Amino acid sequence: MQNWFAVEHLDVELLLVDWRWLCPKRMTLVARNVFGDLFLHDESGEVFRLDVAVGKLVTVAKSEAQFRALAESQDKREEWFKEADEQAAAGRGLKPNATQCIGFSVPLVFAESGSPDTPYVADLYEHISFLGDLNRQISSLPDGAKVRLHVKG
Repeated sequence: MQNWFAVEHLDVELLLVDWRWLCPKRMTLVARNVFGDLFLHDESGEVFRLDVAVGKLVTVAKSEAQFRALAESQDKREEWFKEADEQAAAGRGLKPNATQCIGFSVPLVFAESGSPDTPYVADLYEHISFLGDLNRQISSLPDGAKVRLHVKG
């Protein structure tokens, strides 16, 4: 993908529908990575990373200009955009288009995730929605808590 800042075609409101419990403010989409993490700025201009895998929203820069400048460093590209993981996934044939991302059949928030056979190309909106709902439901549980999933039709 590596065109992390090409996000004009994406509907940030639709992407954040199931994340409003964590992102209640009005946000603008600045960038995203191939795994569905979103980089957003609020009305104050601060840039946040919404880590959709584990349900965390953290400030990464004081402004979009600072974020873009930091994103030019190899360390930040690896930390924020998982550049090496993206390249490894592409080498395995996982090449999402502009409205897709790489998901995992066992979400990364669970200890059981991480098998190299679990990644797949997912619809970006469906994936982010699912993870927003899932992370909301488990957000009050302590790390390591046992969870039983019930999937309804």
